[in-house]
Amino acid sequence: MSSESEEIPPDEEDPTDWFVVHCYSGYEKKVRHNLEQRIESMGMRDMIFDVIIPTQEEVEVKDGKRRTVERHIFPGYVLVNLILTEESWFVVRNTPGVTGFVGMGNLPTPLRPEEVAQIIKRMESDSPMVNVAFKVGERVRIVDGPFNDFRGVVADIDMERTKVRVMVSFFGRETPVELDFLQVEKA
Repeated sequence: MSSESEEIPPDEEDPTDWFVVHCYSGYEKKVRHNLEQRIESMGMRDMIFDVIIPTQEEVEVKDGKRRTVERHIFPGYVLVNLILTEESWFVVRNTPGVTGFVGMGNLPTPLRPEEVAQIIKRMESDSPMVNVAFKVGERVRIVDGPFNDFRGVVADIDMERTKVRVMVSFFGRETPVELDFLQVEKA
């Protein structure tokens, strides 16, 4: 087989592309480690350049406490920057934990540059996402402040200010009360 038929035609300007690789959910770090080891051992540094797990910091409010956790943006997926050839494709798809490339039919489909830029921007965001245990329309219990032990329905969630507006029945009337995320828990 000639080397010409083995090559998958790359883009003329920049031969590298980002590809999405599917793996078992929860094994993203192991797959990245396995892939990096295979790249080294098989001398593929000139073909496969980067392996990233898209993650983002998230503020989680649980049991009245805030904590920052790192969450996978796309669980079960890893991004790989490479020059697509039969050889590089073989190395990646035969890495332990990799279940395949994302694409149409037999060929992997590269991400568009805008998609890669958007993912990287999301990963590098200075403000962590806030993850709350309740949604608009759900019943909650107020656990702190002057309305302690009152129950109500979430009317609005302001992620930027980490505030929630709860409709509380007060003297027979529905009254909106603005509270911090820490002052409310799911009923």
